[in-house]
Order: sequence, then C-alpha cells, then structure tokens
Amino acid sequence: MATAGMIDDGYRPSEDEPFMNDRQRDYFRRKLQTWKDDILRESRETLVALQTENENHPDIADRASSETDRAIELRARDRQRKLISKIDSAISRIDEGSYGYCEETGEPIALKRLDARPIATLSVEAQERHERRERVYRDD
Repeated sequence: MATAGMIDDGYRPSEDEPFMNDRQRDYFRRKLQTWKDDILRESRETLVALQTENENHPDIADRASSETDRAIELRARDRQRKLISKIDSAISRIDEGSYGYCEETGEPIALKRLDARPIATLSVEAQERHERRERVYRDD
C-alpha cells in the first residue's frame, strides 16, 4: 500500500489539492514512520546508556541522583512507548482510509493541525469541546 517515491522531500500538503489524496497519505505515513524510527533509536541509545552506567557510586548523594535520573528516563521511555502506539494507530488509519478525519464529527482535520500533530484524531473544535468537558468534570 506504500506509495514510495510519490512525493519529493520539499512537498507539503496543501488545501489546494483533494484532501487525503495519495500524496498526502504518503507524506503523513513517512512523517509518522520517521517519528517512530527516531523514538526507537533514542530508546535504544538510552537503554545502552543505562546498561553501561556505573552503578557503584560510593557517595550516597551520587547514587540518589543516579537513581532519580534513571527513574526520569524510564518514565520518559514509558511515555514514548505510548506515543509509538498512537503512531502505529495513525498509520493503521492511513491504511484503512480514515486518517485525517475527526473521530467525533467525521469532518476533515485541518492539514496544519495534522502537520503539527500527525497523531491527532480530533479536529481543533472537537478537541476544544473535549478539553472543556474534561475541565468541567475535573473541577467538580
């Protein structure tokens, strides 16, 4: 289903072309895959760094600092694992033909929004409604 070679590196989706045409789908698939590859590469580098880090800190403050750094790094990796899941889901939506359409309204999500946040599943308007509802329930 990939349309490799269909777009050049300077291509940017435009409102002047049909929404989610082959070029746009290829553009977003590549963007998502590159993002995922970068996260996986960073994760591998972090794992290597954590494995090679010297655990024998004689000073208790150094040991505590090292443990804190490790915990922060592991939390960041967990967030990235969840992000990879969202990226995979977006790629699946491209394959299914539902990518770029708001889950709530079915309307196209603005290309600028998708370019800035390619895992978006809601239009700006639907996202704002969702956040307002969350605030109301949180404030109760």
